[in-house]
Amino acid sequence: MLNADALNQLRQLKTDIKENKAVYPGTVKATNGRFGFVALDEGRDVFLPPEEMQKVLPGDRVTVSEVAGEKGRTQGIVEELLETSLTTFVGRYLVKGKGHFVAPETPGIGRWIFIPPKERSEAKPDDFIYCRILRHPIKDGKGQAQVIRVIGKTGDPGIERNFTLASFDMDDAFPDAVEKQAANLSEESIAPEREGREDRTAQPYVTIDSPGTQDMDDALLAEPNATGWRLSVAIADPTALIPEGSPADQEARNRATAIYFPGEPRPMLPEAISTRLCSLMPDTDRLTLVCDLQVNNDGSLGEFSFHRAVIRSRGKLSYELVTQLLEDQHTEETDALAPEVTNNLDQLHQAATALRKWRSDHALLNGDRPEFRLRLDENRRIRTIEPTVQNEAHRLVEECMVAANRCAADFLARQEHGLFIAHPGLRDDRADNIRTLLERYAPDLASIDPATPEGFRELMVRTSDLDAEVPVKTIIARQLARAEMVFEAAPHQGMGLPAYTTFTSPLRRYVDFYVHRLIKAALWDEQHDRLADAGLNALQSAQIQARQASNSLESWLKSDYARQLDEGASFTGVISRTVPAGFFVRLDSNGLEGFVSCKTLSGKFSFDPVTLRLEATKGARTFQLDQAVTVRLAGIDEERRQINLELVADNVDEAQPSSQG
Repeated sequence: MLNADALNQLRQLKTDIKENKAVYPGTVKATNGRFGFVALDEGRDVFLPPEEMQKVLPGDRVTVSEVAGEKGRTQGIVEELLETSLTTFVGRYLVKGKGHFVAPETPGIGRWIFIPPKERSEAKPDDFIYCRILRHPIKDGKGQAQVIRVIGKTGDPGIERNFTLASFDMDDAFPDAVEKQAANLSEESIAPEREGREDRTAQPYVTIDSPGTQDMDDALLAEPNATGWRLSVAIADPTALIPEGSPADQEARNRATAIYFPGEPRPMLPEAISTRLCSLMPDTDRLTLVCDLQVNNDGSLGEFSFHRAVIRSRGKLSYELVTQLLEDQHTEETDALAPEVTNNLDQLHQAATALRKWRSDHALLNGDRPEFRLRLDENRRIRTIEPTVQNEAHRLVEECMVAANRCAADFLARQEHGLFIAHPGLRDDRADNIRTLLERYAPDLASIDPATPEGFRELMVRTSDLDAEVPVKTIIARQLARAEMVFEAAPHQGMGLPAYTTFTSPLRRYVDFYVHRLIKAALWDEQHDRLADAGLNALQSAQIQARQASNSLESWLKSDYARQLDEGASFTGVISRTVPAGFFVRLDSNGLEGFVSCKTLSGKFSFDPVTLRLEATKGARTFQLDQAVTVRLAGIDEERRQINLELVADNVDEAQPSSQG
């Protein structure tokens, strides 16, 4: 038995070891396996074996020390939890023996978490549940959770949407304060806001949208003049009814954007505001912020100005109806339109055609990629998937919106403070690969510097019709940086424009809502609080989260729908994305995207980061972007909610790249 002096010496030795041990701060990164990593602040990753991953959660800030592991590889030992950000999560309720657990469906938590008896909230086995971390597993790897609410079971109508919202910590309902604010607004609330505004109710503005659209936020008017057209873009003005800092304003900023989930959108503003009091409904006086701009005959923009006005739309027109009119297809609906409306549409079409030609010659146009609309049944699952084609009316509206947004960006660039959508072009870490790609497959373009706006535009234009062994433009397009919001004007290289912002969808996007406030502050001294860096980052993060939630729900619905496909049937498609483990194929008939694993292919394949091709280590077989293939359903990956496909054997060797057009 140790005496007191020996015990003190042992304690001191442990203290000295702990104080002299090298520890490093970092952030926990999970994987699909039971192991993980800590991304150290100094810039390198440290491997965490399964027993250490049991003590942490994805995103935890920790300190780690390093010890020797198997095969001479160092691994981390978690020393201290500094901060945890994952406080809530979703999962499935499970019972094993006398133990009640949640199996998390949050990526990176690869273990069951115990739920104490008092924290089970009457959940039943196989329920999807929304939980809170009650006890962090840092001490012994045994965490505990509390059930906040039961989401539902597999098969419940709308469970996919409800689960997705919970997964991303999104509330469907608006806070009580927001609902109360919206309820206190009425048509009478508009009357006092008319003071000081131009009365344009006699002018034949029209809205052009999908038939089911209720939140109409733009109305258009074009009149010819000596050098082209005066284009007037009237945008709904919700900032006139929503005071800055009010509950509705704060909630709109938190949501950042409306999310157009299939079947049931999640709006940014309460419906009383977005689909009624501020929506540019026909034959109804509405408050707007109007951009009047000169469109010259060559499609270039001349002078522009902004106005606070009241308009009265002459019609809620659909894309299909307007296209029929523009293509001189006479129907009862087209013949019923008032002459002033048809004249307006004709002038709008001429102005938009000139605008599009200018953009084609001087900026960049996005190609018309096939789109698909999901039609849901009474259980809120996909009934059919229908192709949608961009028609002349879609292009007309797009050109008018882009022109007005360019004017807003030009105006804000002259102010002390602005908000812009910048796009830097290629990702910095892909520059060497792109240079190698051009040297190998497009040597005539190798001298172009894609890091400059001028060089990037030239490269994208000249690769559009390039006849090369690989689809150069598609490869480049797969390696673009993400657009971001900035306070100072910067190029939007993806559009080929020197500066860009958006103000044309304030009912749906907080960026546009905020830009309205900036324009009003500059022109009419309306007070507003400027976004700081932290606010901008939060807004950008909320936008990304909204996009991820939408993609997650669509993937779930599509993977369920794929079960209806005949497993023996063949489907044509093109390779849309390649990764070292295989490639994704987008089906021509319905736009579904599925994965073909290299494990299902004969032979071994290596991934070329320059061409993004999978190349057989033996033989000449390759799989590359835009390649046409024929596939069939191979099953559904339940965990990833991913459609798995396999190549039809007879098609493997004959698969060829499709046109790059």
